Amino acid sequence: MNPHTRKCRLRPERLHLTHPPSLPRSNPLPYTLPHQKRLPKMLRSKLRSIAPHAQFPLIVNGPMMGVVSPALAAEVSKAGGLGFVASVLDVSAGSAQLSKLEEDIKACRELLRNHVDLTPRLPIGISFLTSHKSIGLFKETALPIVRAHKPLAVWLFAPQESIKPHAEIIAALKGLETPPTVFVQVGHLTAAREAVRDGADVVVCQGSDAGGHQYVRGSGVVSLVPSVRRMIEKEFPDKEVILLAAGGISTGDSVAATMVMGTAGAVMGTRFTVANESSYPEFRKEMVLKTTDGGTQTLKSSFNDLINNSPVWAHISHTYDGRAIIGPLHERFMSGSSLEECQEALHTEYTEDEAKKVLSTWAGTGVGLVEKAQPAAEIVREVREEAVETLKRATELI
Repeated sequence: MNPHTRKCRLRPERLHLTHPPSLPRSNPLPYTLPHQKRLPKMLRSKLRSIAPHAQFPLIVNGPMMGVVSPALAAEVSKAGGLGFVASVLDVSAGSAQLSKLEEDIKACRELLRNHVDLTPRLPIGISFLTSHKSIGLFKETALPIVRAHKPLAVWLFAPQESIKPHAEIIAALKGLETPPTVFVQVGHLTAAREAVRDGADVVVCQGSDAGGHQYVRGSGVVSLVPSVRRMIEKEFPDKEVILLAAGGISTGDSVAATMVMGTAGAVMGTRFTVANESSYPEFRKEMVLKTTDGGTQTLKSSFNDLINNSPVWAHISHTYDGRAIIGPLHERFMSGSSLEECQEALHTEYTEDEAKKVLSTWAGTGVGLVEKAQPAAEIVREVREEAVETLKRATELI
C-alpha cells in the first residue's frame, strides 16, 4: 500500500479492485492489483489471450523432466490452469526426446478433447532447455513440431551464456502463423532484462527457494518479482509482459503474496511432484511427503549434479545448480568430505539402485507444506481458491 494512505478500514474499491473479490471464479480477471496501477485494458486483454480457458490467478505446473506426464499436464489445464509437458533437451534430428514430445502433445489433445476448446491453440505448454549443443537446430527440428501442433505456450530456460539462443528462437516462434505465448524462466534481474529484450511474453521469476534447477547466482522471489516489475515499467514501458512467480510456492497464500507484488499467478513444481498423475517414482514421492523442513532438509548446490556427473547439468554447473532433498552423501559433503570422496563412496558403498535413491529427489523449500498426494486438478483448484481467500482477508488488515 501507499505509505501515505490513512490507516483506516478500506473498502475494496479503495484497494483499486475493479470488481469485488467475491466474484465467481469463472471471471477471467476478478481484480486489479495495486502495484499494477490498474492494469490497462490492453494488458487485461493479453492476460485472457494467453490462456482463454484459464481462471485467475493462473496456476501452472513446472515442465519437470521425470515428473510431468501428459495426464498431469492435461488435468492442470482442465482445472483452469496451464499444464506443461516435460521439457526437451536434445533437439537434434531424430531425437528420441522430440519424438516423445510429439507423443505427449497428441496424448494431451486426446485427454483434453470434449473438455476445453482445442483451437486455435492447444491449451498445453511445451518446454525446451536451451543449453544443449543441438539447440542451433531448433528451427529445423523443433519449430515444425510447434507449427504442426500449435501449443498455447513454449517455455525456454537455461541458455548457455556463450550462445544465448533465445532471441533467435523467440523470433522464429513469433513468425509462425499461430504463434505460441513465449515463457522465459529467469532467476535474477539481468536475465529478466534479457528475456524482455528477446521478446518474452511471460517472464517466470524463479526465486532461489525453488526445487530442481535454477541460477547459481539468483534472488529470492520476494525481491525478484518487484525488481523485475519495476525494471519493465522503467525500461520497457510500452511492453506488456506478464509475470509469474516460482520458487518455494506450494500454497495459495504464497500465490496471493506474489500477486500483490505484481504477478498474474504462479508456477509450482514440488506440489505437483506428488500429484496422482505424476511420474515421479514412488520412493521420491514418499521422500517429498516425509520432508517437513525445506530450509534444513534441502540443499541448493552444484554438488547435486557433480556427484553423479549429470549429463544435462554438470557441464554448466558454474551457471545453474539445483535444490534437492538431503541424503547421506549430502550430509557427508556438508561435514567436510570432498566431492571426489563422495563420488568414490557413491560407487563403492551403494548399489546402482541404492545410488538412485540417495540422490536427485528435487524439491524446493516449500516442501514441508506439501502434506498429501492429490489429483493435479484438485491441487489447481485448491491453490487458486486459497489465493483468492487470502487476498480477501488481506483487505481486512488495512
